[in-house]
Amino acid sequence: MMAAISVVRHGGQAVILEKMPALGRKMLITGKGRCNITNDCDRATFISNMPGNGQFLYSALDALSQQDLIELLDEWGVSTKTERGGRVFPVSDRAVDVVTAFEHALKRLGVEVRTAETVGQLTVQNGRAVGAVSKQGHVYEADGVILTCGGASYPATGSSGDGYRLAAAVGHTIIPLKPSLVPLEVAEEWIVELQGLSLKNVTATVISAGAQVASDFGELLFTHYGLSGPIILSLSNKVSELRQQLPKEEVLLEINLKPALSAEQLDKRLQRDFSLFARKQFKNSLKDLLPSKLIDPIIDLSHIDPDKPVHQVTKEERLRLANLLQHLSFTISGTRPLSEAIVTAGGVNTKEINPKTMESRLISGLYFAGEVIDIDGYTGGFNLQAAFSTGYVAGRSAAEKE
Repeated sequence: MMAAISVVRHGGQAVILEKMPALGRKMLITGKGRCNITNDCDRATFISNMPGNGQFLYSALDALSQQDLIELLDEWGVSTKTERGGRVFPVSDRAVDVVTAFEHALKRLGVEVRTAETVGQLTVQNGRAVGAVSKQGHVYEADGVILTCGGASYPATGSSGDGYRLAAAVGHTIIPLKPSLVPLEVAEEWIVELQGLSLKNVTATVISAGAQVASDFGELLFTHYGLSGPIILSLSNKVSELRQQLPKEEVLLEINLKPALSAEQLDKRLQRDFSLFARKQFKNSLKDLLPSKLIDPIIDLSHIDPDKPVHQVTKEERLRLANLLQHLSFTISGTRPLSEAIVTAGGVNTKEINPKTMESRLISGLYFAGEVIDIDGYTGGFNLQAAFSTGYVAGRSAAEKE
């Protein structure tokens, strides 16, 4: 949508071929349906949050920055707000408002939108992209083609990997795909007891070969298969990378349930609680310390008799409990499938794309934008901004090409 709008704003005409019945299906589910449009941070921070070839985006961000996008949406009647971590959302908290604003802009600019039209192949003549042929049998002639098919995650929204096949068919290299921003599966079967439990203000740390590899602070969610939530999704990219590089190396994820406290402070907190509940059984002494769903698993892992009177809990047992609360460890058995990832890592090789124009270095008149390119970032609005910025540049370049 941004690419088509940019084409017209720079003097060209555009037709969108959309395989789904409506535009913006994937945008509707971003930010849990609220649409995390972008991230209001400086350029260096933005690039550092794009571990997948972030430096490729310098020119695109110069052309359409986060502030440019915010101002454009405001021009279209979508006011925004900035939340924790620089995350930018529409004030309405409704992704549909953002999609609708884009649709109205397309209509005002006279962009033709053909839904339920699946591109089967690109048309290339004498090394130049001159159109496309749909699986419905329609032939489209054009002065240029912009490939914005998304990745291969959440295929029900339309991003089922079509762009990779189309690009590969005309000679482009596809960097192997892997899930990014994806929930993690763990080996511990008892985690099913925690299904649905959400924890805020905790720290999760990825550990491999006894060393801390990556860490994040914030919110996580327990599922029937393992772990999800913002900090888990952010760490999943590193987990995927580790499992590819060191497939035989055990990868652990350690949760600190009380990161605001030092070990000494936590021990004092436990002593106060144990003093308060001195006449109760151990199993009834943790209600002020932990969510109810966590109490039984923590008791089991602590190896302290649940029926033991609190005043009989030894110092050694108390210190073991404190250590457990700050080092709750899970063995990562894998990631959820690519189809469940928020973002696809991998894609069209950035070395084969001019970052200043988004034009193919192999096929004249062929442009790329968004997730189909081998770029990916952490959660927080970075991936959508990358899509908007590359789409803007691709549209501008296609319109201005002689």
